[in-house]
Amino acid sequence: MNSWSEVYLPPIDHKFLFPPLSLHDSATRSAVALPIKSDYTMYVCGITPYDATHLGHAATYLTFDLVNRYLTAMGKKVHFVENITDVDDPLLERANRDGIDWKDLAHSQIDLFRGDMSDLHVIPPENYIGAVEAIPLIIEAIEELQEADTVYSVDGDLYFQVNADEKFGTRSHLSKEEMLTIFAQRGGDPMRSGKKDPLDALVWLSHRPGEPSWPSPFGAGRPGWHIECCAIAMAYLPLDTHSDYMIDIQGGGSDLLFPHHEMGAAQSRILGKKDYARIYMYAGMIGLDGEKMSKSKGNLVFVSTLINQGSDPMAIRMALLQQEYSQDRMWSNEQLLEATVFINEIRLLLSRPEVAPTDWLIQEIIDSLSNNLDTPRAFRALRKWCETCATISETDPIGSAGELSRVLDLLLGIAL
Repeated sequence: MNSWSEVYLPPIDHKFLFPPLSLHDSATRSAVALPIKSDYTMYVCGITPYDATHLGHAATYLTFDLVNRYLTAMGKKVHFVENITDVDDPLLERANRDGIDWKDLAHSQIDLFRGDMSDLHVIPPENYIGAVEAIPLIIEAIEELQEADTVYSVDGDLYFQVNADEKFGTRSHLSKEEMLTIFAQRGGDPMRSGKKDPLDALVWLSHRPGEPSWPSPFGAGRPGWHIECCAIAMAYLPLDTHSDYMIDIQGGGSDLLFPHHEMGAAQSRILGKKDYARIYMYAGMIGLDGEKMSKSKGNLVFVSTLINQGSDPMAIRMALLQQEYSQDRMWSNEQLLEATVFINEIRLLLSRPEVAPTDWLIQEIIDSLSNNLDTPRAFRALRKWCETCATISETDPIGSAGELSRVLDLLLGIAL
């Protein structure tokens, strides 16, 4: 599947020092510094295309775009893979509700998503893979799980035994009761009769009348959600044979930690025979008027809507980046207005022939991002620089507006 247009990344002067990138890992509940090496691998879970890109989606993909940008600016190669769940219950339900073909709905929303990511200046993934095109890979993965004696059938549907992974539960740190509650809320079926464990994960759903299906050695059907991502990641990312981990970073919104990533990691550990990800990191949820944005609440704010109403995509990006990425937070029009004013102020200052010194600011932005993507610290420094520019005199040392503009683009993705 095609992703979106490539993003130009300006160069940065070698005089600036890049500390190792340290990120919060949910599995260890601590900051983990990525080891210094030439290549990194990152898998980020994509959308289910039954609706356009809302601000919660945008905040997630901007978070991992910062990771990509930092490592790339260090001169490293980032192997970045993202999926798109282009066949799943929510997509089929929405298509049935609206009386349209599920494939047409998926294609229309994927096109919108591509446009939104391009407008927000997000680096496209090296591989952008749909669940439908990955079905042969998924079938192979299920067969491997069968060979490991970790899959069983319930009325023709295949389930993975999560406890086959002795580390199941160690990434999310939830009690069994919490797992059962969340599993039921997020697409699971803990109450289904015939399962060996209520938490066992569906890997293949046998054909239901009126639903799409594909042939397989287990009969016609379609894949489960969790097996989709681990099959894609293990096929498209260069797995590290010299490490205790298969990949460096598994990412997504915080609602994916359980069950999606916990179950995907368990399946991957059986398939790869070692731990899946070095770091599990998550973007917080975005809310509106005191509530989490969700389809069921009808309070989603869409990126495409804001842009069509005249909002500057770079102001949207700035507004979403100014708060700590991992924290749940509220969205407001005031934030967007403030970001619009701020970005216009920066544009005006950078158009001047002389600006306040910039080397310290550039190094501060680098240091801030290296410490778990501390964008609030980076933007505080940028505001301080703006204030200094307002009082600069002819005798004061000056900085490089062009160099700072390039760095804001390279590291924060704010193209001015």
